[in-house]
Amino acid sequence: MPSMRAVLETRRKTAAVRVEELEAELERVRADLVEAEEVLRLRTIGLEQYLEALAEEEQSAETIVGPSPRKLVGPRRAVPHRENAAGVADLSVDYQAVMAAAAEAGNDGLGARRAAVVLGWDSASASRVEGARARLKRLVERGWLVETKPGRFTLATEQRTDEAVRPGGGS
Repeated sequence: MPSMRAVLETRRKTAAVRVEELEAELERVRADLVEAEEVLRLRTIGLEQYLEALAEEEQSAETIVGPSPRKLVGPRRAVPHRENAAGVADLSVDYQAVMAAAAEAGNDGLGARRAAVVLGWDSASASRVEGARARLKRLVERGWLVETKPGRFTLATEQRTDEAVRPGGGS
């Protein structure tokens, strides 16, 4: 009959081998997760760019042909240029929420991680934070926000006095 020490030592070695196997599997899963998050981030950006291009194409077609008699169905995804919009109410609900958060942030500015939280996304996920950053940059490109410092976004000067910054508020 084996001694108790030998039995315990065998069990310890078996447990150590199992821990090493699980650690190796965990590293593989983490690498797959990083890769999948990057694919998701790129596809999200691609989809947003496609929707914007589609909306711009529809807008240019409306300018040539005139407004379409049918009403668009579903949420608008494109961000209109500030000079072409009546107010924040022209933005989608998500962008209105980001604008309201930027107004609340004041001169400190809104960061991408906080914007991800405002959008209801997991701020611990790098791809979600980058998606929020892409939305903030899009608002800068369209004249809604200004990037005062790298990574800090504030309302454009003419918007600070505008009452339409609240989500759902009209101008």
